[in-house]
Amino acid sequence: MNTQTGSKIKAQVWVVENGKMRSRLDQLTTEEPLEIRLAPFQKTVAVTMRTPGADFELAAGFLYSEGVVNDREDIRRISYCVDKLVDGEQRHNIVNVELRDGLIPDLQPLERHFYTSSACGVCGKASLEALRLRGCPVIPSGPTVTPEIIYSLPDKLRAAQGIFAATGGLHAAAIFDAQGQLLNLREDVGRHNALDKLIGTALLSDELPLNNCIVLVSGRSSFEILQKSTTAGVPIVCSVSAPSSLAVSVAKEFGITLIGFLRGERFNVYTGLQRINTA
Repeated sequence: MNTQTGSKIKAQVWVVENGKMRSRLDQLTTEEPLEIRLAPFQKTVAVTMRTPGADFELAAGFLYSEGVVNDREDIRRISYCVDKLVDGEQRHNIVNVELRDGLIPDLQPLERHFYTSSACGVCGKASLEALRLRGCPVIPSGPTVTPEIIYSLPDKLRAAQGIFAATGGLHAAAIFDAQGQLLNLREDVGRHNALDKLIGTALLSDELPLNNCIVLVSGRSSFEILQKSTTAGVPIVCSVSAPSSLAVSVAKEFGITLIGFLRGERFNVYTGLQRINTA
């Protein structure tokens, strides 16, 4: 039987409150591995712990962010595993990405970080120098936004987080236009996975680069988040928590406005102040 696991599952929990105990059913965010394979090479390039859903977009976004593919035309087809030697329950945990004829990607940079965790992203990833060597362009100037638009984003993200509302255990990444209108949102146990799903969706819809958009991620902004935003051409990246030092370095070098601690009517601007219009 080849059935796909949902994004949340039921579990029995015991609630202890005011010295009394009661049992009830709760919902948990699903976390399962996703193996990304390249065809026709039959090469596994990554295994990431993710929340099932938008798996094809996740695979496409990951390959684009890592420079394995450069545009939509590089991907011929994406499908789940049909290998009869693999247990049916696991076939939806393996995605095959068939590349266009003649494309022989450089996979050596991926060898160092075969395994990806939901918490920290690709382990052992090359840092800022890798983005320089790939020739990622500096993000064009604009757009400019008011503080009021930035203030409004977290509430819009939270309101659209359907799975988080049910489980309380999920990250999200969202894309907004320069007026603060929500364009798309993805949820996952990992912030970087959620962003890969967004970028993959844009890639497969021929909507890259995202030069007039704002990205908001739950939690903190890491190197992973800024790396992916840089490759997608995102000019403004926001998070509800702090950025890392390397995230600030990436944002500064590639012309990204980086905002952290976005809570209520307050935020910090670490780079790219020129895009914030306080006049």
